[in-house]
Amino acid sequence: MSDWQIYAIGLIAQILFSGRLLLQWLISEKHKKVLTPSLFWKLSLLASFLLYIYGYLRDDFAIMLGQAITYYIYIRNLQLQGEWQKAALPLRILVYIFPLFIVVFSFNNNAYDIENLFHNTSIPFWLLTLGTIAQLVFNLRFFYQWIYSEKKKQSILPLGFWILSLIGALLILVYAFLRKDPILFIGHFTGSFIYIRNIILSRNSHE
Repeated sequence: MSDWQIYAIGLIAQILFSGRLLLQWLISEKHKKVLTPSLFWKLSLLASFLLYIYGYLRDDFAIMLGQAITYYIYIRNLQLQGEWQKAALPLRILVYIFPLFIVVFSFNNNAYDIENLFHNTSIPFWLLTLGTIAQLVFNLRFFYQWIYSEKKKQSILPLGFWILSLIGALLILVYAFLRKDPILFIGHFTGSFIYIRNIILSRNSHE
């Protein structure tokens, strides 16, 4: 697959991620508080699907790890909103097994791909470590959101989610700049402004 095709997959994923944020931001601005429509989670799941493929095609473990962490949390939020059950059973099965299929296909009896991920000559180990830490911090927000939502028995994006989003996005911006990855940089640069605005909306709604 050519470089432009790989970048196209990543760009589509980032457009979907940005689109979900824009949608969530506009709805929240309209109601003067942070709200999360079900389309936010549907777009998140589709974008995660594509960005996971992008990370695999670029031999970028940090990107793949970040998407693997949040993939099933997106599904859980759709379950909490009662939307997941509406999808056709074959589609749900496909979505469930997709990450496992990629892992088995890529790594089972295939040491070359593992070597590419962890010893990629274009990504020094210190940079891979930075990217991995950045993805972990960024995606901890969804663990926090998941636990918070389970406690409330509804899908909610609390203030802590947006704070972790901003911190993680800034770390990923550093990684993207050093990695010379325009897809990651564009996505997280634009997202950072919406994270800041949601922090303001969250604080104001609790005054």
